Amino acid sequence: MKIQQLRCLTEVVRHGLNVSEAAEALHTSQPGVSKQIRALEDELQIQVFARHGKRLVAVTEPGKAVIAIAERILAEAQNLRRAGEEYANNQLGTLTVAATHTQARYALPLAVAAFKRRYPKVELVIHQGNPTQICDQVIAGEADMCVATEMIGTYPELVSLPVYQWNRVVVVPPKHKLLKAPLTLEALAEHPIVTYDFAFANRSLVQKAFENRGLKPHVVLSAQDSDVIKTYVELGLGVGILAKMAFDPKRDRELRAIDASHLFESSTTRLGIKRGAYLRRYAYDFIEAFAPHLPAATVERAVKGQDGSRYEL
Repeated sequence: MKIQQLRCLTEVVRHGLNVSEAAEALHTSQPGVSKQIRALEDELQIQVFARHGKRLVAVTEPGKAVIAIAERILAEAQNLRRAGEEYANNQLGTLTVAATHTQARYALPLAVAAFKRRYPKVELVIHQGNPTQICDQVIAGEADMCVATEMIGTYPELVSLPVYQWNRVVVVPPKHKLLKAPLTLEALAEHPIVTYDFAFANRSLVQKAFENRGLKPHVVLSAQDSDVIKTYVELGLGVGILAKMAFDPKRDRELRAIDASHLFESSTTRLGIKRGAYLRRYAYDFIEAFAPHLPAATVERAVKGQDGSRYEL
């Protein structure tokens, strides 16, 4: 039994049983992946995948158990490599953080700058995506941690640690009608709205607020990027609803912000780490620079499952 065989199994599952895509992700050939899977099935004397001709169509019941074990073995193999790297040289390596655009653009820069001053030889990689994408990256081992909102807490494979709470502003052009009176949901619903993508948990909180009042806002455009939202508001496409941290009066001179914290529930930015993962010392230092209330001991206990996702602000 070889580690590469286990990688082939899990990668095929990750790509919806598409062997070609799995082979591409593994930088090998489709026949090579198929051969590795067949060899493992022969050794275990079971079929991991049900087939129709040469095509994989489902994971068998024994296959589900095998894949679960394979995922645990691969996770521990990765932890073993990281442990070795830690003791070989704790000043070298790579830290990969997956984050939504707003978090990467507005919440992470101070922590990134502090980290690079302390660990100039460690390569820091920031992956941007929507909450589903960044959570999947951590689960797959493609990122060490992710930063997003409440959606992280919906993944049982991840420990979800709260970082800070935030709310929203409504952004409009200067002299807009909404600037002339106290902001209400009813007044907001009269205008076309530009806000975050459906994949973002904070968008659902906005929808919830309108629905609770029996209102149906007209969302003319949704985006992952706060700067895109502001750009389209400047063009007159509608009024924007975005995270308060994403508005800077000095930079966003062509817009005005109206506090909307009285209209919507607060959101919590969270840090997601794969359960049982081995984090190198510099990863803990990055987390503490980003969230001082999460020292290494607290994070390590959570990742090991000692007090886990029950930790709250």
